[in-house]
Amino acid sequence: MRVLAVYNFEGSKLGQVGQALEEAGAEVELLHPHLGDEVPEAPEGYDGLVVLGGTQNALADDACPWLPKLCGLMRAFGETDRSVLGICLGSQLLARAYGGDNIIGGASEFGWQKVQLTTQGKDDPIFSDLPSAFHMFQWHDDTFNLPPGVDRLAASSQVKNQAFRMGRAAYGLQFHFEADRALVDVWNREFASWLEENRPGWLERHPAEAAKLGPKADAAGLTIARNWVRTIIPSRG
Repeated sequence: MRVLAVYNFEGSKLGQVGQALEEAGAEVELLHPHLGDEVPEAPEGYDGLVVLGGTQNALADDACPWLPKLCGLMRAFGETDRSVLGICLGSQLLARAYGGDNIIGGASEFGWQKVQLTTQGKDDPIFSDLPSAFHMFQWHDDTFNLPPGVDRLAASSQVKNQAFRMGRAAYGLQFHFEADRALVDVWNREFASWLEENRPGWLERHPAEAAKLGPKADAAGLTIARNWVRTIIPSRG
């Protein structure tokens, strides 16, 4: 099983997705287009694709000229029945890849927030064995309208499009299910100055929220990660 993981900035981490891939014995190749790595033209040689988050928005082609090619690659994976996972910015790019409209700004969520599964989400394999509502870590300002023909799988009180699936196994998840408490701690350290300025009070209240909401969120996130890894069909060539 060979999986390509795309980092759009250095703060990205595979987190619990990386744990699930390691458990499955996957070979993971890391791609850093923001550092000059070339985005492949086609999905051949890989069985799955993970596209992580970033500080840029999904329409920032001038600053991030690899984004259109990455959208094309995501769609090519999906159209050849290879598993795709877009997280946060990755979900916004997947929506763009299939013709959805990106909405820049006006959709800010941060911290552990409740996510509610739709009727379709309750029946979707990626959310198997999860309750109908659970907390997940959020960190985003943008959102998107769903492309035509996708299944909306989850919503929150503030942002209705939290998860969707195109075809068999091309998934976009707005929330950071890969971010367990350990990864959130890393982000708190790496972005402490930004958080103090833009999320005042977060670093002070974080320990209590992590203790209250983190354990179940971690467990739910790892379940989602393992369920997505199970969608990968190995040895596609």
